[in-house]
Amino acid sequence: MVDREHFDVFDRSGDIVKAISECVFLTTRSGEKVNTMAIEWGTIGNLWAKPVFIAFVRSSRFTRRMLDENPEFTVNIPTGPYDRKIFKVCGGKSGRDTDKVSEAGLTLTEGEKIGVPGIMQLPMTLECKVIYRQEQDVSLIPDDIKGRFYPHRSDRDHDTDEDDHVMYIGEIVSSYVLS
Repeated sequence: MVDREHFDVFDRSGDIVKAISECVFLTTRSGEKVNTMAIEWGTIGNLWAKPVFIAFVRSSRFTRRMLDENPEFTVNIPTGPYDRKIFKVCGGKSGRDTDKVSEAGLTLTEGEKIGVPGIMQLPMTLECKVIYRQEQDVSLIPDDIKGRFYPHRSDRDHDTDEDDHVMYIGEIVSSYVLS
């Protein structure tokens, strides 16, 4: 039996935002396939009188396809030291070709209010339902940021870190720590 210690997301917002800059994980499910990816871009907030997590996923990513098929995700946050193999696998491989959950040795636990699982090894969990998505208009981004994050070089494969993002705003429908 998995225990869940529920918390108010805004009471832990400082911890969550700090963790994002160090690396958190975004997990999706489409059909029976579960995929998780490392992310360092995102934030929490209050939008349309709802607590939300805003995540940016590159257009070429397998996670984007899964989110478009099933607009739910969990944000999985370490609460202390964790096996860095999780980061290497989930931040360095594609779920198209790899069962990252198995390879990283992750233990999944069913979601409480959504069909996407949490991860025992990354116990702080935000369950989110997508309430809005939008493709980026890179022309509106300042040149110094475009040059660093969106170089759009023609000599590279498009499945790189050089394509644009889709912004997903997920309503946080449950927040808890697994134990």
